[in-house]
Amino acid sequence: MTQTDHRSLHVPDGLAGERVDAALAQMFGLSRTRAADLISQGLVTVDGGDVAKSDRVLPGALLDVTIPHERDQLAVVPEIVEGIKIIHDDDSIVVIDKPVGVAVHPSPGWSGPTVVGHLAGAGFRIATSGAPERQGIVQRLDVGTSGVMVITKSEHAYSLLKNAFRQRTVDKTYHALVQGHPDPHEGTIDAPIGRHPKADYKFAVMADGRASVTHYSTLEAHRFASLLEVHLETGRTHQIRVHMAALKHPCVGDITYGADPTLSRRVGLERQWLHAVRLGFEHPDSGAHVEYESTYPDDLSRALEVIRDAD
Repeated sequence: MTQTDHRSLHVPDGLAGERVDAALAQMFGLSRTRAADLISQGLVTVDGGDVAKSDRVLPGALLDVTIPHERDQLAVVPEIVEGIKIIHDDDSIVVIDKPVGVAVHPSPGWSGPTVVGHLAGAGFRIATSGAPERQGIVQRLDVGTSGVMVITKSEHAYSLLKNAFRQRTVDKTYHALVQGHPDPHEGTIDAPIGRHPKADYKFAVMADGRASVTHYSTLEAHRFASLLEVHLETGRTHQIRVHMAALKHPCVGDITYGADPTLSRRVGLERQWLHAVRLGFEHPDSGAHVEYESTYPDDLSRALEVIRDAD
């Protein structure tokens, strides 16, 4: 429940004749935009009556405002998130199976569940290295991508695994169901990725982007789509989605990157068919190579069966 702050002040003579939003901003220390927003929400009255932001105030009038407390969008909120499975847990790392619809950590504009919030709610002690909202995080998966990922619990593990991801010594394996049939059926996509010039929530292959390398091979070829195994050398945001879209074979269900909405509806998907199936790396304590796996979640399994049955 949102907490609120109720305040009332009489308009001083010096502000007589000012617009309500200007008077409100000065009297309560708010920005003019915030003041106008509160007025539009009906949270401001003058002498008990409703008011428009362009109305003028009289000296001595009682300005009453209800100010909701704004939530810190980067604050980690401890809460148990349904669907997150613990694959492995020891003193150094915790490996999880992340469901769709869960962000890895808090960020501006995201108010949904997060991996770090779940771990905090479940009592896991996470490494304190990294920015406050991303402590212990050495890799990310998109909100709309499911699968296996590792979070570090010790500072030693954070340092070693952060470096391992940077040095590209971590084996990251994904399965992607893409439209059509990539030609050749296995290959490497080496194309730089940058922020999309016309949509800041998207990325694209850009000449001045960051180096991005994706290896793929075809596991199954069906009438409408192909199931690929994908290995990432780099870990750019939306990398697989952007590279497959650049080949004109977007992930099934990935409307953002040009997938066919009719096919998406037919297979019952509201997100991209992309799953992190395996993660292999050198364990930060033992030095032994470890590997963790995640099976397809129900929505992806059902969609794949529809594609298989259409042959």
